[in-house]
Amino acid sequence: MLRETVLLSCLALGLCAAADCNTTTHDLHKNLNLKRHHAKMRIIGQSCKEIKDTYNVDEDGIYYLITESGVVYQTFCDMTTAGGGWTLVASVHENDILGKCTRGDRWSSQNGDDPSKPEGDKTWANRVIFGTAEGATDDDYKNPGYYDIKAKDVSIWHVPNNEEPGLWSNSSILRYHTDTHFLDKYGGNLYHLFKLHPVKYGMGECKGGSGIPIPVIYDEGDKESTSELYGSAVRDEFEPGFVTFSVFNSDKAPMAICSGIKPTGCQPQYYCIGGGGYYPTGTLVLCGDFNAFDWTIFGGAGQHKAAQKMIDASMLLFYR
Repeated sequence: MLRETVLLSCLALGLCAAADCNTTTHDLHKNLNLKRHHAKMRIIGQSCKEIKDTYNVDEDGIYYLITESGVVYQTFCDMTTAGGGWTLVASVHENDILGKCTRGDRWSSQNGDDPSKPEGDKTWANRVIFGTAEGATDDDYKNPGYYDIKAKDVSIWHVPNNEEPGLWSNSSILRYHTDTHFLDKYGGNLYHLFKLHPVKYGMGECKGGSGIPIPVIYDEGDKESTSELYGSAVRDEFEPGFVTFSVFNSDKAPMAICSGIKPTGCQPQYYCIGGGGYYPTGTLVLCGDFNAFDWTIFGGAGQHKAAQKMIDASMLLFYR
């Protein structure tokens, strides 16, 4: 029955003639798949929102985008959450929680703790791209949309590592988005925001909290479940229901994003992601993409450790 259904579909789409009915079911499936991808290549825009608005697309998945300068690339589009049109521009994936500012720590430093490189790899504010959209939960990812798209809001998903794109939404342990158009104040994307507020040692300080807090709307999870993703000993140091950018600890060491929360204390290394390349104290604990999310491996108290499912999830960044 499957073979007959595929043959009829093939004939209807003009992919084969009646004389080709001996073609294998595998070949027909392949032809149908190619036809679908060829059709998708004709749907292109500078962002997923542009594709949704122009072509009335409502299916999540991988699409082709083009930058203002004409560079074509693929990324994942969330076409359903809160009206859809969200473009995946980056992911932060902790490849080795034991490695502190070592290879793979692209969102902090891959060259160790170095006072001569206070911005580390500068990934938050440069145009270096890496990874693939389909592999965004297997490794770090950053595409040209990170710096090219002019957006108003962000959406953040925390997805278990090594998950397939089609399962990202349903398997997320935390998903939320902003709706205040806050990026209008910061150049239209995180690239410009971090140019204005660098993730660099000594560029800020903590006085009972720091950074740029933006209220969020939860799509998966809530304030209570967000708090439980972080160590019990530091839950009195933040307020859930926000996403916060460019924060500093008591040593003036920076962290890029505090996901789902607004710091009210000065130990963001336990609940914020990304950083620079220099930490005056506690290098073995702090340095790395997930900072001190798990410092029990260095003898620290377990009450500071983030939930294991948070450590084992990638943070996906979307624009709209």
